[in-house]
Amino acid sequence: MRFFDTHTHLDYLAESLNLSISTLVENAQKYQVEKILVVSVFAKNFEKVTACANEKPENIVYGLGLHPLYIQEHCLSDLDLLENALSLKDPQCTAIGEIGLEKAVAKVSSPELWKKQCSFLEAQLSFAQKFKLPVNLHSRKSHDQLFVFLKKAQLSKNGVVHGFAGSYEQAKRFVDLGYKIGVGGTITYQRANKTREAIRKLPLNSLLLETDSPDMPVFGFQGQPNRPERLIEIFSSLCQLRHESPTVIAETIWQNSEGLFS
Repeated sequence: MRFFDTHTHLDYLAESLNLSISTLVENAQKYQVEKILVVSVFAKNFEKVTACANEKPENIVYGLGLHPLYIQEHCLSDLDLLENALSLKDPQCTAIGEIGLEKAVAKVSSPELWKKQCSFLEAQLSFAQKFKLPVNLHSRKSHDQLFVFLKKAQLSKNGVVHGFAGSYEQAKRFVDLGYKIGVGGTITYQRANKTREAIRKLPLNSLLLETDSPDMPVFGFQGQPNRPERLIEIFSSLCQLRHESPTVIAETIWQNSEGLFS
């Protein structure tokens, strides 16, 4: 079996653990995690994310984007920096992300900042269309609003709603629009009934696996930085929820991931 961790912040994980990118990749490979997507959150970490991929180009690809949680810190010139970076058309840059909408945190959801979030999302979706790149999407308490933006954008490459935590009906709307659903540590918690049921019922060809390292810890590792090798724990939980064999699940999700982000 082989796995593709489709959402990480490997630059932050390396800093928090004081480990090299090469060591993190080698640790992941011991658990058959062969490929990793690293996404950015600020313009100021574009260079670090790019450097991660340059260090292990056979294993790492990257995405550039401006995260909605930090909308207060983003400025219009950051959009220019993003467009300029994307215009280089680095083959290792295979996504625009992490982008999206955030309504779970009050300080970034005021009417003024929500308007700014929406403006930045629209701009980055237009970059996705211009450069023919898929999007890696953040959405917390904003699935319905995000759906409207995605339906309007009609991207040629679509993308994934990462770290999905919601109902089957919400997920199915994204899937029907052509988007993948990112399956993360949430499903390793028995109490996450709604999300687990959604992931059980969705078509297998709509699913990707991710850790969101160093965030979104899996059950049993709470309080510890998450790591790409723990993708195997998420896979194990997924196998318990699905009717397909582990081999079919692993190979289908590998093909889903490769098709979108390679």
